[in-house]
Amino acid sequence: MAEETIEVRLLTAEDYKDLKESMVSAYSDMQGSYWREGTIQRLIELFPEGQIAVTVNGKVVGCALSIIVDYEKYGDDHTYEQITGYYTFSTHNPKGDILYGIEVFVNPDYRGKRLARRLYDVRKVLCERLNLEGIVAGGRIPNYEKYAEQLTPREYIEKVRDKEIYDPTLTFQFSNDFIVKKILRNYLPMDQASKGFATLLQWYNIYYEKDQDTIRYNKSTVRIGLVQWQMRAYKGIEGMLEQMEFFVDAVSDYEADFAVFPEFFNAPLMLEFNQLGPAAAIRGLAKYTERLRGEFSKLAVAYNVNIITGTMPIVIEEQLYNISYLCRRDGTWDHYIKIHPTPSEVNAWGMKGGSDIHVFDTDCGKVGILICYDVEFPELGRILAKQGMQILFVPFLTDTQNGYNRVRFCAQARAVENECYVAIAGCVGNLPRVSNMDLQYAQSAVLTPSDFAFPVTGVKADATPNTEMIVVADVDLVLLKELHAFGSVQTLKDMRHDLYEVVLKKK
Repeated sequence: MAEETIEVRLLTAEDYKDLKESMVSAYSDMQGSYWREGTIQRLIELFPEGQIAVTVNGKVVGCALSIIVDYEKYGDDHTYEQITGYYTFSTHNPKGDILYGIEVFVNPDYRGKRLARRLYDVRKVLCERLNLEGIVAGGRIPNYEKYAEQLTPREYIEKVRDKEIYDPTLTFQFSNDFIVKKILRNYLPMDQASKGFATLLQWYNIYYEKDQDTIRYNKSTVRIGLVQWQMRAYKGIEGMLEQMEFFVDAVSDYEADFAVFPEFFNAPLMLEFNQLGPAAAIRGLAKYTERLRGEFSKLAVAYNVNIITGTMPIVIEEQLYNISYLCRRDGTWDHYIKIHPTPSEVNAWGMKGGSDIHVFDTDCGKVGILICYDVEFPELGRILAKQGMQILFVPFLTDTQNGYNRVRFCAQARAVENECYVAIAGCVGNLPRVSNMDLQYAQSAVLTPSDFAFPVTGVKADATPNTEMIVVADVDLVLLKELHAFGSVQTLKDMRHDLYEVVLKKK
C-alpha cells in the first residue's frame, strides 16, 4: 500500500475544486450545501490565517473556516446567517474577541485518520496566538433524527455527553474540550437530520489575557527565593536588620519575584526579654514587629522584590497573634494572621488564632499564605484554591524532624490537591538561651503538583537540611492553567459538589 502524506496548511483559492468535491461528499444529506468559489475567495482575502486545509497526498480533503467576531454584538441567540453576515462575512472584525468557527468538515472517504482533530488543534493554536477569548461555533446533531420522537434535544445532548449515544459531530466536539452553552433553534433550518436544532459550542482559551497590552501584567514564569534562616544571637535589632537586608539583597541579585522568610525568624531578639518568662518574652518581642514590617516594606521597594516577611508576634487589643506580611515591591502591603496556633503556642504564650483567610493579588499572580500548622488543615488550602490561588507560601518553624515532616508532607498534599505551587521556608540552628525556642530543623522547598509537566518527585527545588542558605526556583503559572484544563487528573474540577463542599463561614 502506498504511503500517505498528510499536511495541514492555509487554504488557497487554487484549492477550490478539491474543496467543493470534499464538501459535497461530507454533506451528502444536505443537497447543494457547499461554498461557492467567490465566497471562499472573499473569506481568504478577509482573514487568510483563519482558513485551514488538510491534505492527503496533496489533495484537499477537509477544512476549517473561521472569522473573528465581536461576540457581544450577537450574543448567544443568533442564526448561522446572522453570524456570517448572510454569507458576506461582513461580521468579521479583526479586533473582536472570539474566533467563530463557520465550517469544519472532512471528506468521508478519508475519515478515521484523525484529520478533523488536526484541524481543531491548529485552530486552537491560532486562537491562542491571536489572544482571543475562545472559539465559538454552532454544531449540528445529525443523529438526532433517529431519536427525535423519544428524546428532547436537551435529553439527547446529555446522553451523547454521557456516551450513551454516539453523534458523529457532537461526540467529536465533546472530545475536543468544547462545552454546550445552549441549544439553538432554527440555526440551520435546512438541516433536517438535526431537526433544525444546533448546539452552541465554546472552547475557552486558558491562555487568554484580557489586559495583555497593559503595563502591569501577571508574569508567566515566577522566580521564588527562599531564605533558610540560621538562628543566632544578634547585637540588638540593628544586627538583625543587617542580616535581613543581606538575604533580600542576595535573593534580589537573582532577580527573584518573591523572597520568603521563615516563621519567627526574629526569635533571637527574645533574648532581651528572656528573664520575664515565655508569655511576657513573646509580648516583648512583639514590640519590634511594626518596625520590622516597615523595614521589610522599604527593602521590597529598594530591591524590587515582593517579600513574605516570615512571621512575628503582634498584640492587637491586648490579644497575642502570629502575623505574616506580604510587602509588595510597589510599596503596598497586606497581612495574614495564623489561624491555628499550635498547642505549644497556646500553652506557653497564650496565643490566639486569626479568622480571616483570602488570596492576595500581586504582579505575579494570586498568592496565599498559611503559617506552619495551618497547612496541616486541608480546608484552608481548598478555600484559597477556590479563590484562584496559584502559589501558596508557608513560613514555618519546627524543632524536630518529625514535626518538619508533618509540615512538608501536608504542604506537598496541598500542592497536589489544589493544583498549585507551595513554597515552604524554615529556620535552622538553635537558641540555647531563649525559652521555647531551643532547637530548629528545616529543609525549605518549592513543591509542585504531580503530573507530566512537573518534576516526578513533586519537588522543584529544596535546601540542604539544617544549613543556612537560600533556594531559588522558577515556577511556570501557565503549567497550572494547562493542569486545570488537561491534567491526567483534575482534582479541582472533579470535586463532587453535589455530595460535599468546603465552606468559609463569615463572622
